[in-house]
Amino acid sequence: MTKILETLSQLGTRILAILEFAGFTISVLAEVIFHLKNFWFSRKVIIRQMYNAGVRTFIVVSIVALFTGMILALQSGIELMEFGLEEQVGNLVISTLSREMAPFVASIILIAAVGSAMAAEIGTMKVSEELDALEIMSINSIKFLVMPRVVALAIMLPVATIYSNILGVVGGAIVAKSHLNVSYANFYLHVLQSLHFKAVYVGLFKSFVFGLLIASVCCAKGLRASNGALGVGKVTRDSVVVSFLLVLIIGYFITEMFYREGL
Repeated sequence: MTKILETLSQLGTRILAILEFAGFTISVLAEVIFHLKNFWFSRKVIIRQMYNAGVRTFIVVSIVALFTGMILALQSGIELMEFGLEEQVGNLVISTLSREMAPFVASIILIAAVGSAMAAEIGTMKVSEELDALEIMSINSIKFLVMPRVVALAIMLPVATIYSNILGVVGGAIVAKSHLNVSYANFYLHVLQSLHFKAVYVGLFKSFVFGLLIASVCCAKGLRASNGALGVGKVTRDSVVVSFLLVLIIGYFITEMFYREGL
């Protein structure tokens, strides 16, 4: 009986900690929105963060997006060939990319490459008491550190999503031509026929939400860092795990909201 009570107590403590961090993250995001009025004065920092999120991840995003399109075309093409419908592979590639895969792939890359760095940078500043020094100088850490990072990722993730869509279609076309004997013209014709405006704006809306979510979670984790280098490592790891799970969960509910029956 005692072990059961201890287990329930630990579970309750864990749930309360999750809820407390969720509330803290929401408050950080709300403060970021409040400080958007200072957007122009932070433009240099925002551009620097956009560079980190865009240019520095360009090669990785390119490779992953290209091979994502190639895998989609290959796997779906194999099944379609059994029914003599391999020419329809372009429809499946663009539909899957624009709705789900491009925002998801871009998010995962930026979580690993950018979000983790945000958590580590702010966490290091926290444990080294640099954030306390900013407060002593009357500099708001949310306005100075968090707001530019959230804005930059919210802008660059939709850009990375569009780029992933383009590279994914190119990769799909290469596989369709080389393995399925579908001409480039025929492939791109089916892509254009299946490229619906709703799929595009849903994918971009997802990526925008993911950008806000990833940056807010990672920065909030960094702000809660403690216990020196070990604490920084822990918040970096936790920020990646939490962001990844939230991208999956929130992505499902956004899809369900836009594509549920009757809409």
